[in-house]
Amino acid sequence: MKSSLYLLLVSIVFYACGPSSKDEQASLSPDSLFKSFHEEKLQLFPLLATSIGDNRYNHIFPNDISQEYRNKVQAFYQKYKSQLAGIDRTNLNENDQLSYDILQYECDINIEGAKFKDYLMPISQIRGANLQVGLLASGKGNQPFKTVQDYENWLSRLEGFLVWCDTAIVNMRKGIAQGYTIPKPLALKVIPQLASFAKGPASEHHFFSPIKAMPEDFSTEDKERLTKAYTEIIETKIIPMYKKLGEFVEKEYVPACRESSGIDALPDGKEWYTYLVKRSTTTNKSPDEIFELGKREVARLRAEMEKVKQQVGFKGSLQEFFDHLRVKKELRPFKTAEEIIARYNAIHEQMKPNLEKLFDMKPKMAFEVRRVEAWREKTTAANYNVGTVDGSRPGIFYFPIQDGPEKYSYMGMEDLFLHEAIPGHHYQIALKVENTALPEFRRFINYGAYTEGWALYAESLGKELGLFTDPYSYFGMLQGEMHRAIRLVVDAGLHSQGWTREQAIQYSKENEAAPESNIISEIERYMANPGQALSYKMGQLKILELRAKAEQELGSKFDIKQFHNQLLDAGSLPLDLLEQKINKWITASKGGS
Repeated sequence: MKSSLYLLLVSIVFYACGPSSKDEQASLSPDSLFKSFHEEKLQLFPLLATSIGDNRYNHIFPNDISQEYRNKVQAFYQKYKSQLAGIDRTNLNENDQLSYDILQYECDINIEGAKFKDYLMPISQIRGANLQVGLLASGKGNQPFKTVQDYENWLSRLEGFLVWCDTAIVNMRKGIAQGYTIPKPLALKVIPQLASFAKGPASEHHFFSPIKAMPEDFSTEDKERLTKAYTEIIETKIIPMYKKLGEFVEKEYVPACRESSGIDALPDGKEWYTYLVKRSTTTNKSPDEIFELGKREVARLRAEMEKVKQQVGFKGSLQEFFDHLRVKKELRPFKTAEEIIARYNAIHEQMKPNLEKLFDMKPKMAFEVRRVEAWREKTTAANYNVGTVDGSRPGIFYFPIQDGPEKYSYMGMEDLFLHEAIPGHHYQIALKVENTALPEFRRFINYGAYTEGWALYAESLGKELGLFTDPYSYFGMLQGEMHRAIRLVVDAGLHSQGWTREQAIQYSKENEAAPESNIISEIERYMANPGQALSYKMGQLKILELRAKAEQELGSKFDIKQFHNQLLDAGSLPLDLLEQKINKWITASKGGS
């Protein structure tokens, strides 16, 4: 998670590039190093601290796109890379060796990516502090609004956000001059997002939401003072800043944005995309290799879809079947959002007995299903937001209803719940943050190939969990996996093969039954966040490969619960480290009895 610099002069230590002497390096213990890394990381990334329930830095909004802040981040990683070199890995126990390897990877991958100029493109339809602040301002996200100090913290954090916005405009102008802009269709989507926060009155503004929900035990004086302060900052700073950003994007930025769809059109785009592939997949596979792998997976899944099409008695082509599913009324029985939420909760109840057969590690954290807020629903996919260990905030599965409840299909609901909720993201992420046996930095670190790979693997457990008894729900699972296979093709296609936005949309329409509005939103997401979408399928394939290997080599000794424990008990890992861990477990299990 990104962060920035406002108020860091009083809150953040200045990082040296490394220990001042070999004696200092030699005196470091692994525990103290891991703890120090985590503590300094939270200071440097205060929004991360807020997200995990650490409220010490809730008043800071870091200017993470400023050069000063970026220099500080690099000094931070260089410092810990240097300190790590002062520890003899061979003297560490197995868990500390794994922590050592993770920290080394974390430093190396961040240092390697520092040369790329993402800070010149700080805003898109799915990324940017302008969107992040909207979530925090709702009063229902990570930012707490329980005490008077919480409300004061948010006012201070908003001042930092305003600094970020001014820096964003400066950086985007530099980006225009240097040839670093986002694709024009994405910039056009930003305009209405900014406009939604650029109008009053303050009492009806999204950022006024915390005032409407002030705790009753606040004194009358505090309530009046905070109401006045929030009204003033909204009227005199927030609305004018969103207007300023909106006018800049519409009048200056959009006309200068690039017509190309892929990052490879940027000055160092090919090298940048290769790095993003490496970072996202935690592998060294090339864009070309991933493009070809994706095409093979799409072909395999099309064959499986043909079987379901025949099972339900549809006589036309697979493409015609997709078209049929897009309009089939029987798949869309809902009239209200509440009915959809009830259906998701029923899916959870249906699988509960079988969860016991596959898992003996389960999170303590509470869990909820919620609809995505209206202001971001049109551009937001379903997602999971982890709760806090102290129980003050539950894990939340958010789902959007982009075209109304009456057009919401049940076909993909079981699959989506498995991925975003249980046993997907909620199990994996909640178990990680609750695992006090891990160094803290490992409890709050994330590698998409592992996290999303686990969630996509969780989808494949549907039949074992008593789901997918309906052929259309099973087709929904195939559709979900196909969607991730398509990502390998279209992401690599857009950013390394010269594909256009329109080519990617057409390829998706030919190979999946999703509504066109969803497909367009997804393709534009890949355009805005190159490489990220590759993590799902690459991680899933590795986990399936490891399960098949364990089943084959262990035979009757294979225990699915123990396999899942091995996948979940160490937190998020780069895929090569996960493979090493599973291989060690297989070897140890062979030696047992």
